[in-house]
Amino acid sequence: MNSKYVKYSYETLKKFCNDSFKKIGFNAKETNIIADVLLLSDLYGIESHGMQRLVRYHKGIEKGLIKLGNKPEVVFQTPLSAVVDGKDGMGQVISHYAMDLAIKKAKKSGVGIVSVKNSNHYGIAGFYTKMATDQGLIGMCFTNSESIMVPTYGKKAMLGSNPIAISVPANPHPFLFDSSTTVITRGKLEIYNKKEEELKYGWAINKTGAVSTNAAEVLANISNHEGGGILPLGGASEETGGHKGYGYGMICEIFSSILSQGFTSNKTMKNGKSGICHGFIAINPNMFGNPEDIKNHFSTFLQELRDSPKADGQDRVYTHGEKEIEAYEDRIKNGIYININTLKEMFDFANFVKLNPSKYFGKVKFEENKVKSAY
Repeated sequence: MNSKYVKYSYETLKKFCNDSFKKIGFNAKETNIIADVLLLSDLYGIESHGMQRLVRYHKGIEKGLIKLGNKPEVVFQTPLSAVVDGKDGMGQVISHYAMDLAIKKAKKSGVGIVSVKNSNHYGIAGFYTKMATDQGLIGMCFTNSESIMVPTYGKKAMLGSNPIAISVPANPHPFLFDSSTTVITRGKLEIYNKKEEELKYGWAINKTGAVSTNAAEVLANISNHEGGGILPLGGASEETGGHKGYGYGMICEIFSSILSQGFTSNKTMKNGKSGICHGFIAINPNMFGNPEDIKNHFSTFLQELRDSPKADGQDRVYTHGEKEIEAYEDRIKNGIYININTLKEMFDFANFVKLNPSKYFGKVKFEENKVKSAY
């Protein structure tokens, strides 16, 4: 890592998160959920949704988008399904509650489908699908977000990054898929902004519809709803498959904002309200036969993928989740790298909740920060 990064142990970061959110008023269970969601992302090596997201929650609480003390409530349900009103609370707490409800329904009835409205950003989608897989179930998760995706042949963002996550039990480790339906996420834009690096050509467009490699420009246009944004998976045209990413983003809207009758992406994060929506599905494999037989059958196929012929110059075919699990093992043992600008935001958050950041991170001298926060 370069000089823009510093390393801290997982234990240090976990204690900082727990102490910080406890100071705001979350109980021990809630602080553990929030910290675990944030840090799983960093442990997986997904910097965009880890500690660098702390500033989003800081600003969300400060601006009143996140209503402290509000608890999620089931407003409609059947034996297989439910709609949860998050009451504008903390996205991780709401989502943990909703996936836990889906898991309980799946264990009892085979399937649990829960759609959530009036929530906030919930962190890494794969955390919630892993909740199901850890209990032997198949997990699926969707969310919308502030509109950042420009639909195919459009020039104004209308959908969020709208990730899809799916986890399935397998040996020696589960299948873990978690991907935005945009070329990149907003979080990655923020990372490039912090690093003061240009975006890759073809990732985003400005408000006139022209390709932009300026992360700060694209972020400002998204925040100000001035047009432009990030392109869907596949890029700018049908020829490159952009309509597929656009369609995947719509699937997320259906399970999140449409079934819950909440805010669609283009109406979130406006007028002092977040309004983000999520969808959670848990499926009990015993509906299809012996779960262990299904797990072994899938594990065989995953191993066949790993053993399949490699392209020239490549020595490995990965299955989804392998890189994350290897990164997890390394970071638990050796620590997590934090961007210096993210560390500055962590110091600001500590001061906001009246904690001494030096107690956790030592004395740090920050140079004048030229990178403006996206929030």
